[in-house]
Amino acid sequence: MNTILNFMKRNYKIIVVIAFISVALFAFKMNASKVNDPEKDKLLLELLTFVIEKGHYSPASIDDTFSRGIYKDYIEALDPSKRFFLQSDINEFSKFELQLDDQLLNKDLSFFNLTYSRLIKRMEASASIYKNILAKPFNYKIEEDFNIDYEKAPYSKNLVELKEKWRKQIKLSTLSSLTDKQKLEQDKKKNDPKYIMKSFDNLEKETRESSSKSLDEYFGFIKDLERNDWFSVYVNSITARFDPHTNYFAPEEKERFDVSISGKLEGIGARLQKKNDYTEITELISGGPAWRGKLLEAGDLIMKVAQGKNEAVEVVGMRLDDVVKKIKGPKGSEVRLTVKKVDGTIKVIPIIRDIVEIEETYAKSSIVNKNGLKYGVIYLPKFYIDFENKNGRDAGKDIAIEVDRLKEAGVDGIVLDVRDDGGGSLSTVVDIAGLFIEEGPIVQIKSAGRSKEVLYDRDRKIEWDGPLVIMVNSFSASASEILAAAIQDYKRGIIVGSRQTYGKGTVQNVIDLNEFVRSSTVGDLGAIKTTTQKFYRINGGSTQLEGVRSDVVMPDRYAYLKMGERDIENAMPWDKIDQADYTVWNQNENFNQAIINSKNRISINPHFKLIEENAKWIDSRSKENVYSLNIEKFTKAQAEIEEKAKKYKPIIDYKNTLIFNSLPNEMKAINDDVSLKEKRERWHEALAKDIYVEEALNVLDDLQSKSMSSKTIPVKIKKDKLAKT
Repeated sequence: MNTILNFMKRNYKIIVVIAFISVALFAFKMNASKVNDPEKDKLLLELLTFVIEKGHYSPASIDDTFSRGIYKDYIEALDPSKRFFLQSDINEFSKFELQLDDQLLNKDLSFFNLTYSRLIKRMEASASIYKNILAKPFNYKIEEDFNIDYEKAPYSKNLVELKEKWRKQIKLSTLSSLTDKQKLEQDKKKNDPKYIMKSFDNLEKETRESSSKSLDEYFGFIKDLERNDWFSVYVNSITARFDPHTNYFAPEEKERFDVSISGKLEGIGARLQKKNDYTEITELISGGPAWRGKLLEAGDLIMKVAQGKNEAVEVVGMRLDDVVKKIKGPKGSEVRLTVKKVDGTIKVIPIIRDIVEIEETYAKSSIVNKNGLKYGVIYLPKFYIDFENKNGRDAGKDIAIEVDRLKEAGVDGIVLDVRDDGGGSLSTVVDIAGLFIEEGPIVQIKSAGRSKEVLYDRDRKIEWDGPLVIMVNSFSASASEILAAAIQDYKRGIIVGSRQTYGKGTVQNVIDLNEFVRSSTVGDLGAIKTTTQKFYRINGGSTQLEGVRSDVVMPDRYAYLKMGERDIENAMPWDKIDQADYTVWNQNENFNQAIINSKNRISINPHFKLIEENAKWIDSRSKENVYSLNIEKFTKAQAEIEEKAKKYKPIIDYKNTLIFNSLPNEMKAINDDVSLKEKRERWHEALAKDIYVEEALNVLDDLQSKSMSSKTIPVKIKKDKLAKT
């Protein structure tokens, strides 16, 4: 959930100070050249604390309270289920609870070294615990239960208690799997009387084997983690004390972040996963070089990787991240993969690397006919941008293209869907909002100790002046909230969705720590994403904590669960500043009535009533943490839950009568790409089962007006003085 600006261009004073310190540290850095070098870790801590303290919007005091927070977050991150550490470990660790602030300032790694070595020791011991537990059948007839509320659970006092905790955790998992298998066997017998059901003993054995395999994979993943990975956990426990969105990116994480925000990478265009000691191809990305080559397939196992004509390197047993590093590379270079095909044959497949665009990142549109009118639905998964290439794709340009295509198709209204959109580039928000208004402010930004800055749409052209609906939910965050707030403040469109959006009203900037290191022998230090500014609506209010409240609230199955910014410890407070000067859009006479009509429809709609009831049930279920490990009681409890859940099955099975189609420009690409065709068909099917989209289209119906194109006199908002931060 990141709103990003270019830190390097906006914070000259900070950069000058950091550049000064980098010179002072030059000699020190020369010694930090090895992997897992403590001196490099100390340098990282020094740079991080300095950059955050100088660049953060409101840096926290590094004191005992700060130390206590680091300790709590870090221990929870290392062992969230409390199945590794003993109480004696925690007693030993707790001596440092109020010392971590001093250790940070002194670049003292003793606490990290202690916890890291102890964690590795406990994990190695736990690997033998689960193997012994799964070596023999469970007794599901005895009376016992297990509480999955790990937060309130105590640590085990000794190894005996720890083994018992592991036993119950695994038993609950296998019991759940066993009862599912029993039900599946019963269904098969019901559908085919001749079917011979598997015995209880066989099913019980299968569940233990499956559980053992899952735990083998889990511990295999754990084994692949290096000291640097755990040090990143420690560092992020430090950065999180400043605010929830200040994070450290290790080099690999920074690379993944760049891919996420730009939606592209240089490589072969394949998704990989670890499968035992092998690396498996799970998917080929449409349009990528591997997809175009038609030689690599999902299910292939990578055995060796060679750079061009160089000697191939064995990658069996290698960490997934390390395999990925060898396969990725600059556009135009060649990589040769030795793969084991699904049929068992071994082949060497050459691939020329290229720019790979991740289609799921980008905006897409669909058209639907309803009541004799034609509407467009645009889905924006994130506010993406390519910071390295100003001519590259970004959300602002792509949404403008989608709007033009919908206009050419003759739509009578547009729904812009930013549900689950966690944010991205701030500049693209201004561009997108500007498509729907003549000109004016879009968002206000405030930096610590500075006057506010207002970002404007200065283009008088309105790309779309017709009916507009913005769809949001509880996971619409950051840039999504800026867009929704601007459209709401202008009364340019109607916001429909969850009661309120996520509530993230802060701006983060990504700072490459390598910029401040003069010695290339240090190695990649990664980057820091830190909160440098807060943004505000043009009406002066912040979206921090409060988010954007929908004009039309639609019942949400997860409405009562705590998942917003307001539910996160250490979140920054809400406040407000002066209102900006802006002119309310007043060219739709049906605006207020459309909101009233929608609320009335929702209040009497039995499906929405069922969703609201389901939301309350889900909330009550989330508070139930104790499960019986007796098979009869467990089966009975699950049957009761399933019976209750049947009442809510119509929510999943709901289907409207609407038919969604791709725009003409996309049809050729779909016909040439089976994978893209399947993705679009799945999306259109999902839209046809989405009651929220259906109601958004109903709102567009209500916004239709014969006099919509006639000019009306806009209402001028007076600039009132509001409390300043």
